[in-house]
Amino acid sequence: MNVNREKKENLVKEMNKNFAKHDSFYLLDFINMPVTQTMELRRQLHENSFPMKVVKNRLALRALTEGLPEDLKEYFRGPTAIAFASENPLQLARILRDFSKQHKVLKFKAGLLEGQFLPEAQFEDVASLTSREDLIAKLAFMMAHPLMKLLRTWQAPMESLGRLLSQLKSKK
Repeated sequence: MNVNREKKENLVKEMNKNFAKHDSFYLLDFINMPVTQTMELRRQLHENSFPMKVVKNRLALRALTEGLPEDLKEYFRGPTAIAFASENPLQLARILRDFSKQHKVLKFKAGLLEGQFLPEAQFEDVASLTSREDLIAKLAFMMAHPLMKLLRTWQAPMESLGRLLSQLKSKK
């Protein structure tokens, strides 16, 4: 067997594992992106535990499994990088959006967000969503706030009584 063919088959297997492991990923066009900016993007993604792979389109198309939408196949044209997210795909989208706005060289092609196809037009909407943790915190605050008000209402007469008693004591 040819050595190049073995390398390509190993790359296809590795990409297949990545597609199976991550339920969210974004396809990126990085044409005309200088090496320094590519290194900076990779550093930012690595700091947040998001892997990014530059792929050969033919090999990536071979690695796409049956469970992935067919719509993705048409976006594997030109220079393509794939940024994977398994834990927090919204954070990855925000990092990519901010980097793209700052450097004006990175373009979102399409993606898969928690198993659902994500076209280019919806990427900005997804990147501007509030994170799951923030939404849970807001919900917890909204649930606790009425209880806190009730507690303050019950404590108010006791505090008034305490102030009244301390004023009487100071007058004597």
